[in-house]
Amino acid sequence: MTGAFNIAFAQINLLVGDVPGNVSRITTAISGAREAGADLVVFPELALCGYPPEDLLLHGGLRRQVASALDEVRAAATGIAVLVGYPEYVGSAIYNAAALLADGQLRASYRKQLLPNYSVFDEKRYFQSGTGPVVATLGDIRIGIGICEDLWAAGPCRAARDAGAELIVVPNGSPFEVGKQAQREAVLATRARETGLPVAYTNLVGGQDELVFDGGSCLVDAAGSVRMRAPAFVEGLFHCSLARRDGRLQALPGQVAPLLDDEASVYGALVLGVRDYVGKNGFRGAVLGLSGGVDSALTLAIAVDALGAPALQAVMMPYRYTSAISLEDAQAQARAMAVDYEVISIEGMVGAARTALAGLFAGRAEDATEENLQSRCRGMLLMAISNKTGRMVLTTGNKSEMAVGYATLYGDMAGGFAPIRDCTKSRVYRLARYRNSLGAVIPERVISREPSAELRPDQKDSDSLPAYEVLDPILDALMLENRSVADIAAAGFDPAVVARVLEMVRRAEYKRRQAAPGVRISSRAFGRDWRYPITSGYR
Repeated sequence: MTGAFNIAFAQINLLVGDVPGNVSRITTAISGAREAGADLVVFPELALCGYPPEDLLLHGGLRRQVASALDEVRAAATGIAVLVGYPEYVGSAIYNAAALLADGQLRASYRKQLLPNYSVFDEKRYFQSGTGPVVATLGDIRIGIGICEDLWAAGPCRAARDAGAELIVVPNGSPFEVGKQAQREAVLATRARETGLPVAYTNLVGGQDELVFDGGSCLVDAAGSVRMRAPAFVEGLFHCSLARRDGRLQALPGQVAPLLDDEASVYGALVLGVRDYVGKNGFRGAVLGLSGGVDSALTLAIAVDALGAPALQAVMMPYRYTSAISLEDAQAQARAMAVDYEVISIEGMVGAARTALAGLFAGRAEDATEENLQSRCRGMLLMAISNKTGRMVLTTGNKSEMAVGYATLYGDMAGGFAPIRDCTKSRVYRLARYRNSLGAVIPERVISREPSAELRPDQKDSDSLPAYEVLDPILDALMLENRSVADIAAAGFDPAVVARVLEMVRRAEYKRRQAAPGVRISSRAFGRDWRYPITSGYR
């Protein structure tokens, strides 16, 4: 090789199941990479069909579309080599594969060896494992191929090196969670040092249901140092180069985008998740209830940053327990963010419902039933606006509330997407302050005042729940660490409080099964990686 070997990372946003649309995006990126002088363009895992395709893989129509699409991409691979992920169908077996295409020909096809079957991953439901390394030659460079999980154990990369590879190239579909980029780069550094080879890593970007893929494609040299890193949450072609020096292929310095801190990365994931869920599902925008509280305030800020103010409608739905400051703060934020803002009283609706139920409820004391009527009237109004305008209802509940069931089915839980459902209340406050650091749009009083659902006089969240500074660490210990009551109590928490919280979590399972999906930002969210029975005698 004379001169540099140039790689383009196609960090692109794809739509699961839209094979023709994905092919169009892929061929456009091939043209752009070729014009930029790349020798190889690398696409994400399963780029042809999108990731994760789930049971779409089992449809014969998808199988036919993928075969045709691979031919189309192969024909476009002229003047540049292309590595693209696709599902490979062989009889009744399916492989998670990557095809290396060049000069209009299939040069090699690699089958993923390590299939993740934990957390949000369910690949053994669909795929068979590949059985060995694939090393292909481009010019005089010997390239070993891996796919995503193959990096997370030593075997596949070592086998590729032993088969003669001098560069490992890895397409990925690695979803975001807090701290994930640092974890990825630590794994990349370990594989690079173990093999003595540079590693080129391309990741997907975009939202897919509750998952968000954050990009962060990078090139790591043989010593484990990051020589190039693409920015998080940004779609595009990002370039890096290698050159042969002293008989070895070495990574050259390139642009290294800074790592985002936790709140910046979480906020970026929430914005991208909302934008893609609303947009990819064909909604005209979003509508939400703006209560004057911090949860709805943060949700509105995320939605405006994701979709733009003209696509948003905020609705304040006061009742007799709604405070004057809630009305003032909701209006102030709506004005600051330039969104369409409506005030619709629910006094008449709640009164009509109570009148209709008066005979049935005679002789019974007021309780949460009357509180939930308020929430359900609000949910009915928002769903009516959604039906009429084509805007998706965004729910505003947080992870702490969802965990313990502090939410109303068919009320504040009614909607199509729940942006902050994996954010504890403590994180909601941090995110609100982070968003205001970019430009003050959430009134300070919303962040500083004590939280209240305002469903009865002088109500506070702390009337029903432990303080969030106690509740949230207990929830993290339960969900992220799988710790028992005794273990959590041993960390300094009141055993009675811990037992109460765990019982609330258990009893709320039926609610969570009916909740809208939302962006996953932690290592364990209520969703595809939380699988507890509703009916259970376990204590």
